[in-house]
Amino acid sequence: MLDCGVHPKKEGLEALPDLEALESPPLGVLISHAHIDHCGALPCLMQRFPSISCYGTVPTLSIMDRMLHNSVSVMETLSQEQGIPGYPLYFHKHVDKLFRKVFGISYHREFVLAPKKPFRAAFYPSGHVLGSASILLRSPHHSLLYTGDICMTHQELMAGLKPLDPSLRIDTLVIESTRAAHEEDESAVFQSEVERFAGESAKVLKRGGSILVPSFALGRSQEMLNIISRLIRSKKVPAVPVYASGLSRAIYEIYSRYTQYLRPDADLRPLFEFPRIGDVWDPKVRRELLKRPSFIVATSGMMLENTPSALMASEMVRSNRHAIFFVGYLDPDTLGYKVLHAKSGDALSFEIDGAPVSIEMENRQSFNLSAHAHRDELIDFIYAIRPKNVVFVHGDPEAVDWMYARCDGDFNKYRLEKDETITLEA
Repeated sequence: MLDCGVHPKKEGLEALPDLEALESPPLGVLISHAHIDHCGALPCLMQRFPSISCYGTVPTLSIMDRMLHNSVSVMETLSQEQGIPGYPLYFHKHVDKLFRKVFGISYHREFVLAPKKPFRAAFYPSGHVLGSASILLRSPHHSLLYTGDICMTHQELMAGLKPLDPSLRIDTLVIESTRAAHEEDESAVFQSEVERFAGESAKVLKRGGSILVPSFALGRSQEMLNIISRLIRSKKVPAVPVYASGLSRAIYEIYSRYTQYLRPDADLRPLFEFPRIGDVWDPKVRRELLKRPSFIVATSGMMLENTPSALMASEMVRSNRHAIFFVGYLDPDTLGYKVLHAKSGDALSFEIDGAPVSIEMENRQSFNLSAHAHRDELIDFIYAIRPKNVVFVHGDPEAVDWMYARCDGDFNKYRLEKDETITLEA
């Protein structure tokens, strides 16, 4: 099994993959990286099949431990406050039990999935977040590359994906499609977007406002904290406090332990530079934070309701003094997308069942600092590998459809529906 995550837009049992479809245990489960949509259902799988083993890179397993325990705490809260059926999907004891059956594997090291079975696997750096990997599976008669989430761009901390060894023959490529529906990706360059972020930030801070940067706890938060620190040290933006939310800081500590997996020239700043945001569920704490100009890097990246970024935004959108700068992918169904595209005077609820808040803030912008490859890079990747089969996954329907329609070549191509089975050409 390649990844075992939960659906980011669903809750309770509906968020799980269809584990009942597995009539027998897989030989093993390989995790590309520790974002919850790639590993969040793993404890449920291990409850169903306690004998199977799980593999990932060493940093991925360290981060996954923290992410899964945090998920239990979140699910327990949602169960108590909202009574969501099926929550929690698992408990802390199940996460602890899972980690008795996990194995950390170095990049580029091929290993056997099970004794006397013909399948071998290897992890290759994917450039997405710390420890992230594309997964190569090989048998005597077929090879399959699962990209996981990939990024070709050199980020602040992570190096972009390197081309695979041309001698590695790939029969089947299973490729992500996350940003394939985004036209603006073609012209955006990472460093130019950082410069634009700096210029827009300076304007807000100089007039006494604060900037909210909704960011995923894993990856985007660590990148943005270090980008902002560099901009302050180079005096491209005023020196103001830079706050970070709790889970982001916990994962930052893991980044600090595995600096050898970062870019050789990465300058990971000490964590003490970034104080905690505090209890943003308390309106007094939110208002106190906004008395002075600052950067606030808060989860979640898509500003889901009831998260720190949503709660901070509920206070900030009432004033035209502040700004919200989105720096990653926004699903069209999420609160973050609605906030970005709202008109002044529109009202949105930032808490589940909360009263709508009128949006007076005009400065709501998006910067292309995503850790996903843009669609032209994905297409170039396909043509460079020249597989026999291409399977498009991990994207909204319009993104997958764009990739399917745009890619033509001497290969079979597939866009799959749930429960669909395909037979791949050898």
